[in-house]
Formats: sequence, C-alpha cells, structure tokens
Amino acid sequence: MHLGFAEVSESLKVDEMNEINGNGASSEHSASNLMQPRHAKIHDPAIIEDHGTYYIVGTHRQFARSTDLVNWEPFENNLTRDPYAVLGDIWQDWPCQPENPDLAGNMWAPDVIWNEVMRKWCMYLSVNGHEYRSVIVLLTADRLDGDWTYVGPVVYSGFSPDNVDRTDVPRVLGEEAAHGDLSRYASLKNTRINAIDAAPIHCEHGEMWMSVGSWFGGIWMFKLDPATGLRDYRVRYPLVPDAADPYYGVKVAGGYWNSGEGSYFVRHNGWWYLFMSYGWLGRTGGYQIRLFRSNNLVGPYVDQNGNPAISNGEIPDNCSKDTGIRLTSSVCWSGGPADEHNIEVSQGHNSVLTRSSDGRLFLVYHTRFVGRDENDYESHIRELLPTADGWLAAAPYEYCGSVAMPPSANNVGAVTASRSAEQLDDQTVESTSDHPIELAGDYELVRHNPRTYFNGERNDDGSWVGVNLPETITLKPDGRVTSCSTVDCSDTTDASRLADSAVSRGSWRLLGATTAGIRCCDSDVAITIDGITYTGVFAVLPRETDGRPTLTFSAIGGNRAIWGARK
Repeated sequence: MHLGFAEVSESLKVDEMNEINGNGASSEHSASNLMQPRHAKIHDPAIIEDHGTYYIVGTHRQFARSTDLVNWEPFENNLTRDPYAVLGDIWQDWPCQPENPDLAGNMWAPDVIWNEVMRKWCMYLSVNGHEYRSVIVLLTADRLDGDWTYVGPVVYSGFSPDNVDRTDVPRVLGEEAAHGDLSRYASLKNTRINAIDAAPIHCEHGEMWMSVGSWFGGIWMFKLDPATGLRDYRVRYPLVPDAADPYYGVKVAGGYWNSGEGSYFVRHNGWWYLFMSYGWLGRTGGYQIRLFRSNNLVGPYVDQNGNPAISNGEIPDNCSKDTGIRLTSSVCWSGGPADEHNIEVSQGHNSVLTRSSDGRLFLVYHTRFVGRDENDYESHIRELLPTADGWLAAAPYEYCGSVAMPPSANNVGAVTASRSAEQLDDQTVESTSDHPIELAGDYELVRHNPRTYFNGERNDDGSWVGVNLPETITLKPDGRVTSCSTVDCSDTTDASRLADSAVSRGSWRLLGATTAGIRCCDSDVAITIDGITYTGVFAVLPRETDGRPTLTFSAIGGNRAIWGARK
C-alpha cells in the first residue's frame, strides 16, 4: 500500500481518519470511539466476503459473520445442527475408525470460494481420520449463511494397497499403478500427507486450483474442474521427487517431516504470496506465520533470502530456523495489549481478505494467549501493508475499525503536538524531503525473532521466553538512526560516537522521490539498523491499549520483520 504524505483539508482528514461500518456508524480514530473487538472464537479461520458482509468459517463447525471486521456474531447452519445428516455417509465410508468415532470433532479447516461456473459457494472441508485416513470433501450453498449440500470427495490420504479401492486413487493413477507400488504414500518423509487444510484459489487466468497437506509430506496443489468443483481428472502430473506427484499434483512447500501447514495464497501487485504456519498450534507450541512469494501460483516460492518453501531435507525444529519471513510474534510493548495476560502466542493458520471496497488486505489468524487457558483462542485481524519492494508487512496493532492511515500534515501534526516538550526540543536539525521532521523522533522497535517462541518459561530477569520486548531508537531529522543511550564522547575516537552523544545505528529515508524532491509514496521507507536494511511503510494507527493515534512503521529486511511505534 503506497500512502501519500500530502497537505489535506480538515474535511479530508476526517474522512481519512474515520471508517464507515456496515451499519452506517463511523468509527473515529480516537480513544473515545475506539472499537473494542468482539472477536470470533474460531480456530483455523478462513475469511470470505459477500456484498459487504464478512464471514469466517473454521474447524469444529464454527461460523461467524460481521459487517465491520471488528464485531463478530456466531451463526448456525445444517453442519452445526446435524453434521451426520450431511456427511454421515462419507464419514462411514472412509475416516471413521474406533480411534476417532466422532464426526463432529473431526471436521477441520474449511475454506470457501465462489464458483462462477456453478454459481455456487464451494466449501472444501477436511473430514479427518486416525493415522491420516482423511478426505477433503466439497459442499455447496447459495448463501454463506445458509445450509450446505454435500457434493463428493475431492482428495484422499492415508490409503494403502488394502483399501485404495475405496478412494479415487485408481481413477487418477490408473488401475495398474494404483495397485502397484504405493510405498511413497506410506512414508512421512515422502508423500504421506494428511488431507487437511484445503486452500482453493483462482489463478490470474481464472483456473481453479487447491492446495492440501500439512507437515510430513508437505503442501501440494492440483487443478479443480470449475464445472463440478471437484478434481479435474483430465490433468495428469508426473512423478518428480520433491516437485510433482501423480496423485497430489505439484509440490509447493514443506516435506521431510518438517512442520508446516495451513497454506494460503494471495495475489497482489503481480506477486503470488504463500502463507503457511510453522510449529504446533498449542499455547506453547510455537505456531507462527511464515511468508514466501512467487511469480507463479504453483511456484517456486522463496523467502526474501531466496530460501525455498520446499524442504530439501529434514530440518529439526524448523519453527526456530530462518526459512520464511515470520510476520508476527509475541510482543509486549506500550501499544498493546494492555496487560501481560493477553499477549498473543501461537499465532497461525491464517487467511487473507482482499476487501472489495478498497482493495486493502487483512490478515486473519487464530491466536492463544500468555495468561489464558490452552483452549481459549480467538480470531484476530491485522491489516497487511504492501512494501515498495514487493512484500506484505503486518500492521503493528490489531484492526479495531480504522485502517492504516498515511502520515499527513494533519494526522502526524496532531500526534506530534501530543508529544512532550523534551522530545520536541531534540528536533533542532533542519529536515529534508527524505527525512521529514514530522516523522522523526523516538520509537519503540520490536523485532520478530524467528528463532524463539513462547514456551511458558521465564528468563532469569523474569521476562517470558519468546515474548519480544522493545528497544528505543531515534529517527533523526538528518537521516540517522541512533540509540537513546548516551556515551562519553571525550575519550573515544570511534566514528560511530557522534557529537550529540548518541550511538549511531544506521540511517532512514523515505522512498520514491524524483530529482526535484517530488514523491508519490511518502509512507514508503527504508530503515537501516545494525547493517540490515528494512523496507516498509509508515502508517498512523490507533493503539490497542487506549486508541491513541500513533505513528508506526512495519518493515521487512534480511528475511526479518520489525515493527516501530513512536513514543
């Protein structure tokens, strides 16, 4: 998102700082009118929009709707009332076993897409079984808040030579191949996946595809037939190790028993983005969202450092390694949450909304919390901010009804006016077009460390392991980034010890200016800190704690994500 830094009238400022909700009421960007979210308590949330109403569907037959992306209400349908009447036959045909006899507890991670050819909403839902004997099925509906009709199975897992005839594997592979060597489907380091976490998507040319899989054998993608919503049986895939499989299609991520699930795909500004969750979903399991991108829907997907999303071997504890950009983490800073009890942990299994009214992107994910029960989870939403170098950074604060606003003479001026005289006294250096004085100042800086996560233990100083704490940096009007700690300059000749007694950490500048100093994207910023350059976005957002409009930045560099918020 490119946000313009422009002189605006007071009336335009009001329009920018308010967002109209679905009920016609406006939510001002102020503490008095801050919308405290009424969260949907949905696991594995998939978000869909239909004519200005938003719907979240999730695991264990959880459904909610909203007109403002903030206040959610649950609703029911025939899946919540009587799932056996809809799915009892396929349940008995494949997943039902003595180890998991309850259908209601094994309806996992649905996602919904509009099928223009069928003129139906198509839900792809995993009916989960013991030892990965699962099946993703298709259901259709005329309304997102209506009842669903079972259509048929789309893809199976957990089959063996003894039961493969109960699946569509012979139809896909051919009779001889299906009854021949199926050993690769028995290996958790090869192609033994679980048929869960369906992610249907239209490519830029209108074709329908769907990804499937989790952990172990990785994430795979195959083509759907828009006329039926089921697998396109006309398409054949080669057998290429770590690249393609005749039954599961094209490999896009993971494998070799590494964590990774909940794949989701979004197209924006010419890029395809792959989101997936590493770690385990429990409160201390390190669940986290990692980001990759590609020029093509079917890949190859890589992170900012060029690491492939597809694993080329076993990576123990890959949720504490550097592959993929970790978008969010557990954070304790002044902007929110208001207390330690509600710090987000184990964030994951996301979806993304591209809002029809304005094209803005919103990240929807479930999270648990430091001080709450293991089974106390919520769906949270953050805006995604496209960066000048083609990545998607998550907004530093949860969405509470006001979108990320561009820094402008009015809104940044208002924020600046509320700062202390001590802070303002330091702004004595004349600013330039690359370093507007309105954006300079002291910031809390949070780094989303991909190598640690909340595990329920405390450090020696009493802080929680894996909960990232802020440090203070200063963006100087002359373009320097400094630490707020002071040093004695009289006994050092170190070039980094500057005359104002601040430790130099790097530099910052706005991006996109012409040689005449005119720019169109005055929120785009490059910040170099400790030798790493991050490209990101300045935005004014309301803090979670009190709704105070706060100048923030979110940026990505060196395969790491950072957040900043002015103090």
